[in-house]
Amino acid sequence: MAVGAGIAVGAMFPSVATALKPLGDGFVKLIKMVIAPVIFLTVCTGIAGMADLKQTGRVAGKAMLYFLCFSTLALAIGMLVANVLQPGAGLHIRPESLDTSSVTQFVSAAAQHHSFSDFLLQIIPSTTAGAFTSGEILQVLLVAILFGVSLAKMGKAGETVLNLFYSLTELVFGVVRLVMYLAPIGAFGAMAFTVGKFGLHSILHLLALVLTFYLTAILFVGVVLGIVARLAGFSILRLLVFLKEELLIVLGTSSSESALPGLIAKLERAGCSQGIVGLVVPMGYSFNLDGTNIYMTLAALFIAQATDVHLSFQEQLALLLVAMVSSKGAAGVTGAGFITLAATLSVVPSVPVGGMALILGIDRFMSECRSLTNLVGNAVAAIVVSRWENALDDTQLHDALHTQPQITKTPSA
Repeated sequence: MAVGAGIAVGAMFPSVATALKPLGDGFVKLIKMVIAPVIFLTVCTGIAGMADLKQTGRVAGKAMLYFLCFSTLALAIGMLVANVLQPGAGLHIRPESLDTSSVTQFVSAAAQHHSFSDFLLQIIPSTTAGAFTSGEILQVLLVAILFGVSLAKMGKAGETVLNLFYSLTELVFGVVRLVMYLAPIGAFGAMAFTVGKFGLHSILHLLALVLTFYLTAILFVGVVLGIVARLAGFSILRLLVFLKEELLIVLGTSSSESALPGLIAKLERAGCSQGIVGLVVPMGYSFNLDGTNIYMTLAALFIAQATDVHLSFQEQLALLLVAMVSSKGAAGVTGAGFITLAATLSVVPSVPVGGMALILGIDRFMSECRSLTNLVGNAVAAIVVSRWENALDDTQLHDALHTQPQITKTPSA
């Protein structure tokens, strides 16, 4: 209801709607405030509670294998759809006629942190406390893994600290529940701003690209992830219903990070191991962005088609390989997909980076779909890896997907 009201206000009163931006920004900031402690405590207690520390490395390895396969598949699907439907063909736009000033900030942002070695070094925080203030999920994950392993090695001597962490986990998820009461207000403000600022009319002249992207994402979730879900013993449609609150929050705020704490809690309620959820989901937010990957190759080829740049098979393959690297580490926040696209096009000179000005006006509308697809992809990954590790409670999974209790379960000792 709040998302619908936001669209209506944005369409009818755009000047009022743009002033509502702080409502959405404030909610996302409140969520980001608790993400670091949620990840740290979930991962730390999960690893410390594992009977075999070798399981931690095994889970991380299986998760990365899953991420690599499906991220690459998403990139390839985006490229295939762009070649078949060719949404940019016939526009005949000359790159020099585009106003590229609005794209400059994204190109500079991409140049700053998309060297792969820089990305790897950025995982290591300057200080332990710095991991919790940087906003980098992977930094918090690294610290949590190290603390969890160390705590597990302490044995009985570490039980006091472990019990304290369990209590703090209850406390933090209690804070999450309080913040989530504000979700409708945040979604209303963010959606009103998006429609009021960019206008629904901005979609019309690029409707082919928007519809192509949404259709591709829906097919990826319904068919590809649907098959994976069926093989893992659950229905993708029931999972979507189970995660409806998180999906609506992402739709309103255009940020998959805003649903991260709720996603972790719900996956644990669905019978997934706490330690596996704590590892797979935060890792997935940097390494398993299916929606972002579909968008990257689809948007890149749209720009090439719109500017009459013919890409050979070898050039498209090079684009795919570059995107495989540049897509890793893109955070699940608004605008990250656009920055990652800028980084990819900067390395592939065949496609004019200035062509990104064509899609800047509709990027916010596609950001919702990117974030929704990313969220569903990471939820499926956590359940699948839990299944591989024989750490999935089938009874809990069935009850969660079929009965959907309203009371959110928090992790406990």
